[in-house]
Amino acid sequence: MRIAIGSDHAGYLLKETLKAWLLENGHVVTDVGAYSEARVDYPHYGGLVGRAVASGEVDRGVAVCGSGQGICMAANKVPGVRGGVIRDVEDAQITRQHNDANVACFGERFTDPDSAIAALAVFLETDFEGGRHRGRVEKLARLDETHGATDV
Repeated sequence: MRIAIGSDHAGYLLKETLKAWLLENGHVVTDVGAYSEARVDYPHYGGLVGRAVASGEVDRGVAVCGSGQGICMAANKVPGVRGGVIRDVEDAQITRQHNDANVACFGERFTDPDSAIAALAVFLETDFEGGRHRGRVEKLARLDETHGATDV
């Protein structure tokens, strides 16, 4: 699978751990930065991951910051991105099954590396269930098209 991965400074160490695991498991990884623990702003890197996913350049994205929240918000500003904050395997499974999430967002301060790896594996292996969830995901896509109009 083709994966874009990015982080700010607060997520750099976990990003590097997840990147190594992805590469070890045969994924093609596009690292959009950051490339050190030097202070940077998460919106830039969330946007880069989101644009890579939305454009089809990659199949899925991984975004990491200190909490997972800010970089997830940034990625979700890109139309076509459905990112969720992942703290454990249950989050990973539900975001894929019910929401067809295409970006997994992690918080280095809240998820230890082993838990993040386990969750990322589930995120990549789990399929979207469709069915009753399909209409909701289609409504999310219409929010992108209508810039958040409430009559979707």
